[in-house]
Amino acid sequence: MISITAIIKSKKENIEDVKNMIQNLVTQTRKEEACIRYDLHNTENVFIIWEEWKDQSGLDIHNNQPYLVDFISKSEAFLSAPVQVYKTIQIL
Repeated sequence: MISITAIIKSKKENIEDVKNMIQNLVTQTRKEEACIRYDLHNTENVFIIWEEWKDQSGLDIHNNQPYLVDFISKSEAFLSAPVQVYKTIQIL
């Protein structure tokens, strides 16, 4: 299993726009066969997506989905910083 944490920081004035874009991304991603978990968390203007994937090939497929590519290109102008993505391994 592969775990990913993505941190997305919206500009304060674009919180609702970013939230709507991310909600669409979550809805689409949860339909993917290799997706085990794709949970969205939020505090103020920071959105955190906690992901779990069955395997690397499933994650690779996700990374090339049109809705993810579209989110990345369209959200850039609404964000206060580049999206941070961490691939992690559970240790406990």
